[in-house]
Formats: sequence, C-alpha cells, structure tokens
Amino acid sequence: MLQIISNQQKIVKKNGGFGIEILFPGKGIGSEDSGISTIGRIDQAKVTPGTLVPMHPHKDDEILTYLRSGVVEHKDTEGNIEVITNKRLMMMNAGAQFQHEELVLPEGGVLTALQIFIRPEIAGMKPQVQFNEFPDVVSLNEWRAVAGKGDDFPLQIRSNTWIYDMKLEQENQRSLPVLPLKEATCLVYVFDGSLTVNETTLLQKGESVVIENEEILLKAAEDCNIVLFVTDVNAPVFKEGMYSGNMNRTK
Repeated sequence: MLQIISNQQKIVKKNGGFGIEILFPGKGIGSEDSGISTIGRIDQAKVTPGTLVPMHPHKDDEILTYLRSGVVEHKDTEGNIEVITNKRLMMMNAGAQFQHEELVLPEGGVLTALQIFIRPEIAGMKPQVQFNEFPDVVSLNEWRAVAGKGDDFPLQIRSNTWIYDMKLEQENQRSLPVLPLKEATCLVYVFDGSLTVNETTLLQKGESVVIENEEILLKAAEDCNIVLFVTDVNAPVFKEGMYSGNMNRTK
C-alpha cells in the first residue's frame, strides 16, 4: 500500500534568513504517532549565508545533517569544531544530553539541507558525534548507503533505521535496493526534482511516499535527488526524544 505525503501536510517556519519545512511523517498518513516507528521528523531547510543557529540542546535524538549545498561550521559540547559540506556529512547521536551551534559560512552560499531526526532504541545513551567524507556529492543512478545500523553504513544510527540516497537522472528508473530486513517500512523523500512511482503517481520536490510490503519502480520525470528511509516497525524504539519524539503524545 502506497501512502502519499504532500507538501500541504508540512509545517512551514521562517525566521530571518532561516526557513524550514517540517515533515512529521506519521501525521502525513493520519497516524496517532507523529513519526513512523524510528523515523521521527524531517526538516528541509534553506538558510542564508552568515546565519547563526545559536547553542541549543538535543536529547535522545539521532540527528543526520544532510547538506546538498552550503558550508556549515559546527560546534558542540563534546568539544568538536568541524566543517560540514555536501560531501562531509554529520551524525549527532545526542543521547542523554548534547548541545551544539551551527554557523552557515558565507563562502558556501545558500544552505539547502535536510535535518533528519531519528529515534534511538533506548533513552539516555552516551552522546557522540560522527563525520564522514563521501567520495562524491551524489551517487548517480545507484543507491548509496548513508547512515544506519551495521557495518555497511558509514554513519551509525542507534536503532533499526537505514538511510540511502541517490541522484536519479531524467528517464532513468530504479527499484528499491536490497533492504536490511524482509518486512520493512520505507519512506521515499524527493529532495528536489520530480519522480514517478509505478508510472502513475508523481512526486514533486519535498513530497514523499510511504511503502509497506510492495514492490515499486521509481522513474525520474526530471533529474531528482532522492532520500530513502527504511525502518523496522517491530523493533524497540524510544518515542520521547526532544525533537524525534511523538509530538501527538499527551504530556
């Protein structure tokens, strides 16, 4: 069963040079949980050079900073001062307590990115930060392992979650990659461009589709960057993270 999540189901926020479109994928399919298993929240950001996001906390979130353009200087309470680019991505495993700030450097131009909030398996783990330099900015017409649980993924997520990406050129088509488990729930997110699913459903920039137990064929209506999220709905997951948690919960 395919469930389409349109741009109209996002929350849009703007503040000066900082603008984000927030997707709670569970809300997009009418679930009582604002996320889908371990997939808590996906922010698509566009930020003006020179913008500083000041020091702020995270708790019990696994956060992938997925840049497509721009350059960011990152500082955190673990003592890291690092630069993030569209080839050098960062995973923050916030755990029990973690704070960081981000400065969009002028020389990198306008930042476009996803800030991806994944739920951990349990609460209160030790905070850590990971960086990985990929050989290329994109993987042309082939799925690339970006972050997940297991040795095949360069950035580690501390729950049953796996993230892939691919730039699919116009008229090219691909099915899903070989997944880490048989009964997976998948979310295909179109970062930019446009994509048809099974030759019937058209997804535009920022839209996504949730897939459960179904073979699909993706075809690029125009060049598009795609991010694939895979989760195990039967695995343990902590749903009370600061940003990744269930925002529909009653406190």
